[in-house]
Amino acid sequence: MQSNIDRRLHTRYSLPAMYWAVKVRPLDSDEFLWEGHAYDISVGGVRFELDRGIEPGTPVAMQIEPPHAAVAGTTERRAVFVFANVVWLEDEDEPGPVRMAAVFSRFARTGDEELLKTKLFNGWFAQAA
Repeated sequence: MQSNIDRRLHTRYSLPAMYWAVKVRPLDSDEFLWEGHAYDISVGGVRFELDRGIEPGTPVAMQIEPPHAAVAGTTERRAVFVFANVVWLEDEDEPGPVRMAAVFSRFARTGDEELLKTKLFNGWFAQAA
């Protein structure tokens, strides 16, 4: 018997392809080593792709760049920074970018969670299935 109960704590939102850029780094690196794109996102996590897979269980730091992420009252663009754990990895043997998912453990800076919520809850994005 299969259960269709959604165990997620947060509503996920589908994102247009290649619309939200992501940069990822292992916690022992000061530089973001890998770049890719988000496919769907919630306040609690993100599904994204990179050119290489990251093993589930790996803690990472992520920079998520919402489109037009300007700080109110300025022209400064602002990304969201989070610490996360990779929880899911698509089959790496397939050619092309690898899709995976990460659960956010915490937001790195004051205001990052609020910025993400503002972008998600503005009515522009459809809820993911």
